[in-house]
Amino acid sequence: MKWLLAILTILLVTFQYRLWVGEGSLAEVSRLKRELAEQQEKNAVLRRANRQLLREVRSLKEGTDGVEAKARYDLGMVKEGETLFIFMQPEKDSNE
Repeated sequence: MKWLLAILTILLVTFQYRLWVGEGSLAEVSRLKRELAEQQEKNAVLRRANRQLLREVRSLKEGTDGVEAKARYDLGMVKEGETLFIFMQPEKDSNE
C-alpha cells in the first residue's frame, strides 16, 4: 500500500510540474495567446494598408485623374495657366 501511495504521489507531482512549468504549461499557453493576438492586430493593419495600395493602383490604372492627383501631390506639378501658392509654417526659434 505504501508503494502505491508513493507512486501516485510521484505521478501527481510530475503532472503538476508539467501543468505549471513544463511544455504546454498554463504560462506558455497564456504567452502564446498574447502573441497570437498581437500578430492578428499586425495582420489587420497590414491588410488595411494593402487595401489602400490596391485602391491607389486601380485609380492609377483606370484613368488620368489618379495620375494627375498623384503628380500634383507628390511632385508639385501644376497645369498650364495655374499659379501654385505654397504656405509655409514659420520656424520656431529654438531659444524661446
